[in-house]
Amino acid sequence: MKLALNLIRFFVGGLFIFSGLIKVNDPVGTAIKMEEYFEIFSLDIAGFFHYLVPFALPISVFLVVLEVVLGIALLLNYKQNFTLKSLLSIIVFFTALTGFSAITNSVTDCGCFGDAIKLTPWESFIKDIVLLVMIVFLYLSEHDTQSKEAEKRGHFLVGGSLVLSLALALYAIAHLPFIDFRAYKVGNHIPTQMQPSAEYIYEYVMEKDGEKFSFDTYPTDKSYTFVAMNHLNPEAAPKITDFGVWNDDGDFTTEVFTGSKLFVILYDVSKTNKSGIEEINELIRALGGKVDIYALTASDGTVFEAFQNETNLSIPYYYTDATVLKTITRSNPGLWLLKDGTVMGKWHYNDVPNYGKVLDLVR
Repeated sequence: MKLALNLIRFFVGGLFIFSGLIKVNDPVGTAIKMEEYFEIFSLDIAGFFHYLVPFALPISVFLVVLEVVLGIALLLNYKQNFTLKSLLSIIVFFTALTGFSAITNSVTDCGCFGDAIKLTPWESFIKDIVLLVMIVFLYLSEHDTQSKEAEKRGHFLVGGSLVLSLALALYAIAHLPFIDFRAYKVGNHIPTQMQPSAEYIYEYVMEKDGEKFSFDTYPTDKSYTFVAMNHLNPEAAPKITDFGVWNDDGDFTTEVFTGSKLFVILYDVSKTNKSGIEEINELIRALGGKVDIYALTASDGTVFEAFQNETNLSIPYYYTDATVLKTITRSNPGLWLLKDGTVMGKWHYNDVPNYGKVLDLVR
């Protein structure tokens, strides 16, 4: 019994630490997912969820740091009653989110492990149910009493994990994620990411005389009745399926992948940090036409042009889906440098590079 309790404790604690650290790496991404949940909940459950949207980032920081701290506290047997009650509360919250997603299919990725590991809604829900059962089991089991020395050590380690994970989360917000798990990361060739990684393999399920048969090619024998077509290697699907760039004159996507281009990412100019534009304008002037520079936005053209006049951002602009822009970079504004379709650099508005670095990357 003791061994089983310890195994479950280490599994649950380790999973919470792993999940929390993945999201500490990218709290803005977690906030984007929380916004999606709040908007859907405001339509399907209660309108007050809409008022939580502006607070998505602080809520996300609180949750991801809490995951790490509670996971470490569980491994250390630190204040077991409080730790297990807290874990029970948070897993009930997550189970409600993933259960709603699974039943309604309204959110296709829960973001449980950020962009590092993608789970379907039902996979996420089942994972949370298993964790819920494990945590209830731990809570109902007999708890050990910590020595004063162990409790003091717990104070230091749990407090240290709180400070460190919070500091890492705030740093990731002020800059960019430490590790980029997205398809638009530095080094990736975007056109390749938009193509299947292998030829699709299909299985054709047919029926004849009450018996089912499987074929790797569609049978020509018309005595078979079609039942289903199964995709056997969905992992070969393109990593990028929704990238597109256009303006009022037409599509610009193909041109994005030719030559050296620096893009200023502005997904919503009404929420853009305008102080960040000043340094970007300085970079544009310093480059002096040596690199083609464009803005990508999801804002309305009239609104964007008014923003340009206000901030003196005198560069051509194109439209891109807001979700795509938020996936490309977690910074608004942000910079994205391409050379023949390969990502050469990405920068937060707090880390605008000098013109020499940009030119070195595209030579």
